[in-house]
Amino acid sequence: MRPPAYPSTQSSRNEETRQTVENPATRALREGLVAGLANHTLLIAKDGTERAIDDSAAPIRNANGEVAGVVLVFRDITQRRQQEQSIQDSLNYAESVIATLREPFLVLDDNLKVKTANHRFYEAFKVSPEETESQFVYDLGNRQWDIPELRRLLREVLSNHHPIHDFEIDHTFPTIGRRIMRLNAGRFESVNHGPHLILLAIEDITERKHAEDAVRESEIRYRRLFESARDGILILDATTGKVTDANPYIEELLGYAAHELSGKELWQVGLFQDIDESKAAFQQLQEQGYIRYHHLPLESKGGQRREVEFVSNLYQEDHRTVIQCNIRDMTERAQLERATAQAEALADLHRRKDEFLAMISHELRNPLAAITNAVQILDLQKDEHPIQEKARTIIRRQAGNLVVLVNDLLEVSRILSGRIQLHQEDLDARGIAQQAVETARPLIDQNKHELTVSLPPEPVWLHADALRFEEVIVNLVNNAAKYTPEGGHIWLSIQQEGDEMVLRVRDSGIGIAPDSLPHIFELFTQAPRSLDRSQGGLGIGLAVVRKLVEMHGGTVEAQSVGLGKGTEFTVRLPVLRSPTGRSQTLSKERDEHSGAGWRVLVVDDNVDSADSIAMLLQVSGHDVRVAYSGPDALERAAEYQPDIVLLDIGLPGMDGYEVARRLRAHTQLEKVKLIAVTGYGQDADRLQSQEAGFDYHLVKPVDAQKLQDLLVELMAQK
Repeated sequence: MRPPAYPSTQSSRNEETRQTVENPATRALREGLVAGLANHTLLIAKDGTERAIDDSAAPIRNANGEVAGVVLVFRDITQRRQQEQSIQDSLNYAESVIATLREPFLVLDDNLKVKTANHRFYEAFKVSPEETESQFVYDLGNRQWDIPELRRLLREVLSNHHPIHDFEIDHTFPTIGRRIMRLNAGRFESVNHGPHLILLAIEDITERKHAEDAVRESEIRYRRLFESARDGILILDATTGKVTDANPYIEELLGYAAHELSGKELWQVGLFQDIDESKAAFQQLQEQGYIRYHHLPLESKGGQRREVEFVSNLYQEDHRTVIQCNIRDMTERAQLERATAQAEALADLHRRKDEFLAMISHELRNPLAAITNAVQILDLQKDEHPIQEKARTIIRRQAGNLVVLVNDLLEVSRILSGRIQLHQEDLDARGIAQQAVETARPLIDQNKHELTVSLPPEPVWLHADALRFEEVIVNLVNNAAKYTPEGGHIWLSIQQEGDEMVLRVRDSGIGIAPDSLPHIFELFTQAPRSLDRSQGGLGIGLAVVRKLVEMHGGTVEAQSVGLGKGTEFTVRLPVLRSPTGRSQTLSKERDEHSGAGWRVLVVDDNVDSADSIAMLLQVSGHDVRVAYSGPDALERAAEYQPDIVLLDIGLPGMDGYEVARRLRAHTQLEKVKLIAVTGYGQDADRLQSQEAGFDYHLVKPVDAQKLQDLLVELMAQK
């Protein structure tokens, strides 16, 4: 039996290959089974019209069970194929859209298994399709999506179409580390009753969140600074110049609460002198974007006047221009600056005063040295006429008074600046006391006082500056002599009490009033004077005493029963347990060398001073040469080869420091003993002479006995 044929006007072909397809009726007859066309079969008419068909052939059997024929059924499925193609095109379009999204994207089926993912998902999470597709969403990675809240939300998406909006998770992912993700999801109903899908969009918002947090923290810090700043801060509208905001400190500065400032201009709240000055500043700010006033007058609401530093600038805030004004109270700083300027001026004045005192003392000491030396030479003469003796006594006494005044002038600056330095050694307090008495003797004799000195038989050892300790005793004895009427009595005693040396100077003088006693050691303090009798002095002697005693680690106090009943000063200094022995041998050395004669070169541009001191040394048995300039001194020293050089520092041209350095550099003179004899006696001068190579520093006028003692000590060292 031949199979039925398609209509003569039509043929069937495969849609993809365009090949003729087998008639299903032929297959049904041959195999005796129901047969259908292959997929994608087209029925093509003679006019070229194509229809997608779905047909089938079923065999017809006779009574003997033999295939007697076929039933051939044709169904036109063109419309259905068009619908399927439309759906497929839509799916392809959707997949293309998802594939191009910049955010990771998952498509989940209704079992929450991954159906597909876009390229960005694989790239962002650094995973492969094999690790992702067909996997349960909660099993992905290190189960980063297995979050109870996300489970609940996805169940709601499946059950009631409730979408997920901006759900954030903060998680450490195995391949990309800790990130913050924002999820959005919705249900997608498939066509032709297929499985429902869930579209899950994943957005990495880590950087955005960090930026938002940074902005928020910055705003918090700014507001905290704004609220807590100890400067007044005003925010102005850049167009009108009116206040829009103010920090709390502005009320303390201006006296206006923040709500009182709102809408006001600067000139209305005490800044700038008037409206014109305020407008001029506002105009300058608009043009330049920045203004600054270091000392702007301000008047607060309560009328209080201050000086402020005012800084203002324009800046952008939320796409608008605003003005910020910072106002700092400079009142105390301005006062401090003025005080500092005054202090610097005073310091400069003190410096120039010190220079003046050093200069004038030098100029005064040169003639005083010559006068004192001449008097000491006259003291050595015998068979002197009584009138000459009286005149010499007057000259010696008044020269001594001038020396004290010059020394006091320099002590003023030393006391005020704290530049007194000690050169301490082990010494017997008794010997210093005896020297001090001899120094003060002229004033005692002048006033015809009776002096009683009480010293212990055993040494009282101190570690002290001999010159400064003697100065303490001389000042106390001179003070007693000045304030004790003629013919009065002065007592000086030294004794050791435990670990202290106790020096007492008592007088029968005018005493001290009780209200003056607490101030007696203050600088420039003196007992009241009368027109008929001035005690002289500069009122610094007792201040010097207290300073020197305290520098030695001791104390000094004054006692007086009252006016007319005398005064007693008590000095306490720590004693030495075991002296080094140097002071014990000094007197022996003096005895051994007192008769020796040394080769001495005296150098001084003051001819009278040089000649008079040379005469004193010659009378004492020394061989002496004199030079009146630096170059002359170097020449004579090279010829004469002296043992000792008494060298003035203030020489014209080549000064004494340079002469000393050249003498030290001379191979035949490097061991010569150098003694500076100068009118400059401050500690800085002593240090400079030491650095130049001097062994000792003596201040004019030089006492003959002290010079002789020094020569003995130097030669003993040699």
